[in-house]
Formats: sequence, structure tokens, C-alpha cells
Amino acid sequence: MVAENRRARRDYEIVETREAGLVLTGSEVKALRAGGAAVAEAYVSFDRGEAFLVNAYIPKYGKASSFGHAERRPRKLLLRRRELDRLFDAVRKQGFTAVPLRLYFTEKGLAKVLIGEARGKRLQDKRETEKRRDWERQKARLLRAR
Repeated sequence: MVAENRRARRDYEIVETREAGLVLTGSEVKALRAGGAAVAEAYVSFDRGEAFLVNAYIPKYGKASSFGHAERRPRKLLLRRRELDRLFDAVRKQGFTAVPLRLYFTEKGLAKVLIGEARGKRLQDKRETEKRRDWERQKARLLRAR
């Protein structure tokens, strides 16, 4: 795993996830392998029937001097047409938000991003989630003590 958006699980209720490929340049791939990327402030945008990962931070690769890349450029997401249409409909019609959850490499060495269809949580929902999580921890402690 290269980068994770932990805050998304706190701020959003994730309904469904899907995996998408990324169109990257050579220096971006090398920079991802070196580490330091961030998707916490990133989001998915749609333009002319295509999806883009916007505002994801991939640091510059030092050895790629003049052939480097822009750190926060929009990167095209590779999705099948049916998946893209479903994600687009969920965002436009049903009021969901497309949030990048994780950026990682597969076993084959391909860079992928895990995108979640999310619904925003309100403050009360966040408190409920925290209470439920605390209760589960407490219950597990009690069961271990027996």
C-alpha cells in the first residue's frame, strides 16, 4: 500500500467500493514506489465521460530532473464503461460522493486506486460510530477476561 485516506472512513459512510487503474508517467510510478504519496485531499471528478483523480499528491522523483511531473495534476482513472456509468449515476443522481480510499500496487506491479461510493456523515452519525466501536472493544475485552 502506498497511501491511505483514513479520514474518509470517519467522515463518510462507504456504501460500495471499486478498483480503478491510474494513468501515470514513469517518474510518477518511481515516486510512488519511493513513498510519500497522499490521497487525503483527493477527490474524483468527471469530465466528458471520463473520471479523473484530482488533487492527489505524488512527490517529484529526484532523479527525473527535467522530465518530472506536476505533483497535483489530474490523473485519469481507468474503469470499464459500465463501472464508470454506475459511479457517475451514483454521484449525480443519488447524491453520493466518489472518494479515493487507498492507493496501492497490485502483485503484477500495477498502480491502482480503491474508490468508495460514499454518503457524508453528520456529527451525530460520527458519534454513533464511535460509540459502537468503543462498545465492540469493551465487549472483546470482557470476553477475553473470561
